Amino acid sequence: MHLVLIALFVVMLRQTVRGAQDGGPIGVSLTLTILSGLLMLLWNFGYFVINPGDSRAVLFFGTYRGTVRDSGFHWVNPFCIKRRVTLRARSLETGAAPTPEVKNPQTGAVLVKGGYSRGAPLKVNDRDGNPIEIAAVVVWKVVDTAKALFSVDDYERFVAIQSESALRNLASQYHYDLPDDHDAPSLRGSTDLVGQKLREELHQRLSVAGVEVDEARISSLAYAPEIAAVMLRRQQATAVIAARAKIVEGAVGMVEMALSRLEEKGLMKASEQERARMVSNLLVVLCGEQNVQPVVSAG
Repeated sequence: MHLVLIALFVVMLRQTVRGAQDGGPIGVSLTLTILSGLLMLLWNFGYFVINPGDSRAVLFFGTYRGTVRDSGFHWVNPFCIKRRVTLRARSLETGAAPTPEVKNPQTGAVLVKGGYSRGAPLKVNDRDGNPIEIAAVVVWKVVDTAKALFSVDDYERFVAIQSESALRNLASQYHYDLPDDHDAPSLRGSTDLVGQKLREELHQRLSVAGVEVDEARISSLAYAPEIAAVMLRRQQATAVIAARAKIVEGAVGMVEMALSRLEEKGLMKASEQERARMVSNLLVVLCGEQNVQPVVSAG
């Protein structure tokens, strides 16, 4: 199209020069040349460049005419509006706030590009009602530019709000943590499953905006500060109880083995009272946390 416009301008300029040489009316030829120059200038607004991973949605007097996705140099009707929509994959952390674009007031050059600041964890309640702080990272991209531009008001803000809403809903359906003997999924013990569920829910929520979710995963998970100390003591108590149960189980087996071996070799023939005393002493020795100081009866 650029070559067509240049050829048109050259033809009009040649006609003007020929009209002047033939002694004809110069005003008509000059007017045609000026009009062709203005037309060429107007048609230059139809040119645009698309970089890889970029696109332009074309609107003609309020009517959506399509999207140009091929990278390169293009031309459309100069009266069309071309709205840029990037097709690159983008990541969003829930709770992130948008940062404005900073420009030089004199030159207008962009000094700091706009984007999103690091998000703060969301405070929600898990299935047990415990307050927790949770954050997620969502990787998304636009696949339908028409839906992204016309189905929602601001598709970037729509993605941010829906991501937080889906994360809150998902966190309320799972326990924060469960003991090892429970098969039910939890937020801390089933991160892959929780991430998959979050991706599926976001895919349903964001399909109306022409957005596809490539990945969603939990990036931060902790108890809220007001109960963090209490839950830590609870975890420590659970760990101590589990360790004690293991120690007692092993000590009982060792005492049983010791008594049976002594009786098999004929080294001990004791009454029930003596056996009970021996079992008690062995359990104290095996289950105690401090070193035992034996007392030997020599009388």
